Amino acid sequence: MKNFLLNAQAVIVFAGCTVNTIVGVVPIVILAIVKLLLPINSVQTVIARWIMRIGEWWISGNAIIFGIVNSTVWDVRGLAGLSNERWYLVIANHQTWVDIIALQTILNRRIPFLKFFIKHELIWFPFLGVAWWAMDMPFMKRYSKSYLAKHPDKKGQDLKATRAACQKFRATPTTVINFIEGTRFSEQKRLRRASKFKYLLPPRAGGIALSLSSMGDMFDAILDITIAYPGGNPPKFWQMCRGEFRRVVIDVRQRPIEEWMLAGDYAGDREFRAHFHQWLTSIWVEKDAHIGSLLADSAD
Repeated sequence: MKNFLLNAQAVIVFAGCTVNTIVGVVPIVILAIVKLLLPINSVQTVIARWIMRIGEWWISGNAIIFGIVNSTVWDVRGLAGLSNERWYLVIANHQTWVDIIALQTILNRRIPFLKFFIKHELIWFPFLGVAWWAMDMPFMKRYSKSYLAKHPDKKGQDLKATRAACQKFRATPTTVINFIEGTRFSEQKRLRRASKFKYLLPPRAGGIALSLSSMGDMFDAILDITIAYPGGNPPKFWQMCRGEFRRVVIDVRQRPIEEWMLAGDYAGDREFRAHFHQWLTSIWVEKDAHIGSLLADSAD
């Protein structure tokens, strides 16, 4: 009976989040049409800020809904000094879809609305594609190796297109997030990838390199975020809807954007690429040990 009631509660919570999303998407789509019809920089900047406010209200609505059914202990560290008027690159470990909700909740209105690099083809996704475009999500064009082999003149054009698309962020404070592992952590994936880390998958540098190459001179800092779930396995989204999101530890560390990161060519310079991988791996070694200490401290 208890399990039935929890699942019924989860259905209601999911329905509430769905309604909250629809309420948010409708005005965003309307503003997107206005934005499309009035391609004036000053007007589009104002509309972009309005849309970000709607996104923040949407996050707040979700936080209220989840907060009603969850008695989550939020152990959050390192938020001091963050600003909603600065530009950030966020890197984080990734274990569950709950990570995204947790990060949105604790960072909402403390830094600009979180944005993800999205494949350019997804702009045609019904409704959401328009909403993502209106919210200035950075769409990236990536050509496959086979395509470039047949069209060598296109080499480098995808990066140029992504850089051009990111220029709009100079007018509005922006946060871009990268989950460096490329997928959610699991023990099976850790073994399959022969990861030398206990709590992490090997980092993939392509995403952060693309972010720095496209927007590096805009960023004020890198926010290196470590997420840990003491007391068991990371909760799944459905468990969160059931009210079983017990505790999370989120540690935010600011790292500087160094000049060498902006000066190299990740795709074409092997020496720079090796240096970049070495830098990112050193962060991941530190993060793996940090997760271990967070889990150990929480168990005491």
